[in-house]
Amino acid sequence: MTDTPLKSWAETAPRLVAVAAGREAADLVIKSAKVVNVHTREVLDGWQVAVAEGRFAYVGPDASHCLADDTEVIDADGKYLIPGLCDAHMHIESGMLTPAEFAAAVIPHGTTSMFTDPHEIANVLGLEGVRLMHDEAALQPVNIFTQMPSCAPSAPGLETTGREITPEDVAEAMNWPGIIGLGEMMNFPGVVHGDPKMLAEIAATQNANKTVGGHYASPDLGPNFHAYAAGGPADDHEGTCEADAIARVRQGMRSMMRLGSAWYDVETQITAVTEKGLDPRSFILCTDDSHSGTLVNDGHMNRVVRHAIACGCDPLIALQMATINTATHFGLERELGSIAPGRRADMILTPSLTELQIERVYARGALVAEKGRITVACPHLDWPDHARNTVHLGKTLEGADFEIAAPDGANTVTAKVIGVVENQAPTKALTADLQVSNGIVEPDEANDIAQIALVERHRGTGDVTNGFVSGFGYRGDMAIASTVAHDSHHMIVVGTSRRDMALAANRLGEVGGGITVFRDGKEIALVELPVAGLMSDEPAETVAAKAQNMVEAMAACGCTLNNAYMQHSLLALVVIPELRISDLGLVDVTKFELTELFEEP
Repeated sequence: MTDTPLKSWAETAPRLVAVAAGREAADLVIKSAKVVNVHTREVLDGWQVAVAEGRFAYVGPDASHCLADDTEVIDADGKYLIPGLCDAHMHIESGMLTPAEFAAAVIPHGTTSMFTDPHEIANVLGLEGVRLMHDEAALQPVNIFTQMPSCAPSAPGLETTGREITPEDVAEAMNWPGIIGLGEMMNFPGVVHGDPKMLAEIAATQNANKTVGGHYASPDLGPNFHAYAAGGPADDHEGTCEADAIARVRQGMRSMMRLGSAWYDVETQITAVTEKGLDPRSFILCTDDSHSGTLVNDGHMNRVVRHAIACGCDPLIALQMATINTATHFGLERELGSIAPGRRADMILTPSLTELQIERVYARGALVAEKGRITVACPHLDWPDHARNTVHLGKTLEGADFEIAAPDGANTVTAKVIGVVENQAPTKALTADLQVSNGIVEPDEANDIAQIALVERHRGTGDVTNGFVSGFGYRGDMAIASTVAHDSHHMIVVGTSRRDMALAANRLGEVGGGITVFRDGKEIALVELPVAGLMSDEPAETVAAKAQNMVEAMAACGCTLNNAYMQHSLLALVVIPELRISDLGLVDVTKFELTELFEEP
């Protein structure tokens, strides 16, 4: 095997032809395998594959004519040989890892292709941040394709980001070698109402013959949904029920069904295939958001495929949804996603199609992981200093910055409250009657209502937006703060104690970003994320251990939600209903407008 860049099929065709014909020897031959053919949805028992130049040269019943003394021969001993898994939609930053460390974490789980949207860093560092992610991705031994972020800010007029993405940025990025298309078009109201900026970004992508990613986070499947589909998005991962999945594929879109650390949307949608019998080639599996703990302890796309099978999906169909369907969607069917001549030799050896234990992983013909251990280097980019210095509070915060003043003379108020929904991205718009003490509205621990604040951290304005949130179950004096705050990535602080909220916010200013948990005035957990306040360049195992300590600290403060941190990090995502918070105030996402914290008496 060689470390030189992968040559194209056209460049390697003379050698591939010669190897397949038996005139030249293969670099690698795998024999005695049950080869899973995702083109025909069948298992070819006893077949053999020959690899040359990092690509499949021969796939058939007998590769003995491709052998020479220096050919590496692997006896699969009857195990299944399946294509490397593809994640169709994901955000590397959600793993709290840089691209290199994310790759190192998922390769042992059999993921060999990723289609990533770095819109998190785009909101902090703009086009430069996207380029840094793109460049580190290009260094990796597996395929990491980058989608150019479309929406920074995600909802213009409802939030202020660190940087903005323009149609000119999109057009420029379409010329970069690793750009595969446009990232999820979250501003669906903009598309529906014909916003020139959004349509210009889509046009720049279509003119480059690349794929437009979708994000229609609304239950409305009427004319607005049809208008969105007419705008050009080719897929959508925001469906949460069978009707959503069916509606998308009927419009010629791909339904991307996600199983991330906190989003469990496969089981409720895959019935469109398993029960309704729709053509599975229009359905794709993805993760969207997986934090480091999930990657280290549970897996990546192998976890998603196993889950789809457990939900009643035929194993071969589930594999199609995580390989060839994804490749076809992005125009790469002739490049990856299957074990067939000319394709990149990305493949996995596993003893079971249902349990999907990952014994060996090959990428571009090279062994990259064995028995859960990575066997290759994942090179790092030299991130510039300014990318590690992005938390600017402007002042030392105090408890008073988190006080919510009541209307003059009020003893109680009816406040709008963000309601967290376990395992789902949407929130509920709730109301609660809260007590006033010395002119300040107090949270209500007995009824699970804590305070939430968004602290501006890009320009050092010192501004704090305050509100209320329910669903975490926090008890006692505590606070949790995070500079991961999709998508504007200011700082979100949730707490029952304004003193602890100030301590937590200031702590993240000191360390340059991350997540911290305070209880009774003392820090009990810290995950440092110095790169853009979003990522660590430490190994996934190290970050996962810190993240686990964070999860345990949240539980010690009374939280019982599954993957509650993922819910925390989305509380400022002003494109998913119903109620969110931004640096400009409380946002009613059902109407896409700012709203007052208190209801009229």
